[in-house]
Amino acid sequence: MTLQLKAVLSEARIPQGRLAAAVGISRPALNGLINHGHLPTGCDHAAVRSAITQYLVQHGAPAADWHLQEQEKGPTCVNTPAPVSPPQDPDTATEINDEEESMLLRYQALTPQARKHFGLSCNPFADPASAEDVFLSPDIRYVRESMHQVARHGGFAAVIGESGAGKSTLREEMLDRIQREEQAVIVIQPYVLASEGSDSVGKTLRSHHIAEAIMTAVAPLAKVKSSPEARFHQLHGALRDSARAGHSHVLVIEEAHSLPLPTLKHLKRFRELKDGLRPLLSVILIGQPELALKLSEHNPEVREVVQRIEIITLQPLDNELEGYLQHRFRRAQVPLEKVMDRGAIDALRAKLVPARGAGSLLYPLAVQNAVTAAINRAAALGAPIVTADVIRGV
Repeated sequence: MTLQLKAVLSEARIPQGRLAAAVGISRPALNGLINHGHLPTGCDHAAVRSAITQYLVQHGAPAADWHLQEQEKGPTCVNTPAPVSPPQDPDTATEINDEEESMLLRYQALTPQARKHFGLSCNPFADPASAEDVFLSPDIRYVRESMHQVARHGGFAAVIGESGAGKSTLREEMLDRIQREEQAVIVIQPYVLASEGSDSVGKTLRSHHIAEAIMTAVAPLAKVKSSPEARFHQLHGALRDSARAGHSHVLVIEEAHSLPLPTLKHLKRFRELKDGLRPLLSVILIGQPELALKLSEHNPEVREVVQRIEIITLQPLDNELEGYLQHRFRRAQVPLEKVMDRGAIDALRAKLVPARGAGSLLYPLAVQNAVTAAINRAAALGAPIVTADVIRGV
């Protein structure tokens, strides 16, 4: 299946990044499907495959081939030679290679030699220690304020972004802001450390887990009722009493792309808990692009949720790259121009924004790893500044 899908994309001249963006999954997730035949556990596999097929059909590609290849594929024998990839058109091969070369770097640690070489008082890419350390572009500021408005005044929102886009940082900043400004908001965060999207691979987050988290946050001394009917009646009363005491309540679920569809559907019922006309619980879901696929208007299983939820997307740093880097190096008390020249910034943009519309990778974590690797390399070479050649060499 995997080689066949790659051949179909090659024949139709469809970049992998463009297909990933069109079907609502991340590029690494699509690469996993193409190279290994696997999708992340949080994905709705049937929906992803259906979306891929629909996209291929719309663009004149032989969509049926990759499905048939999977169905007809039998067990692989040890002595069976690996299938030979079909010959590629040189232009298409270059396009695919460009995508592979632009894959994200793994985590990079800033070396002591690099810090000394560039006079950095601290790691400019360390986690923010205060609200002032959080970079706020117009797009990021919009997402930040949207989350805060939902927490304070009610709503139902999904914040969606690639891995490393800054979702967790905005959640932490929202919590810090609520505490710092002493706002009467109770934040409910179910633990999702071991949750998976399917019971076949781990534990899923269910509505009764959410109910327990709400009771723990709102009425920690109450003994939770055992029967579902009594428990939810108790939960409704606890939220109502807390609201009448002046509190707002917001349920924040990270890794929401791993939520099973039944739990997504049940969130509508939590949102329907009211005191008269006043909603008692706001909801913020935070997840990767697979969450957008689950919340697609083409998914009839969650149509009641889709019609009520606001989708807020964290965009890449494309037009804010230089401002982001200036902000980060200001933390380390070193001007950006003392570390990177203009050519290096342009080369970094070219490295993380592949050509031919494949989709930008200019997210904070990707930028952090690429720049850290370049700084380390420049220091090892004894170069006085990071140049475009240094960026291209990492």
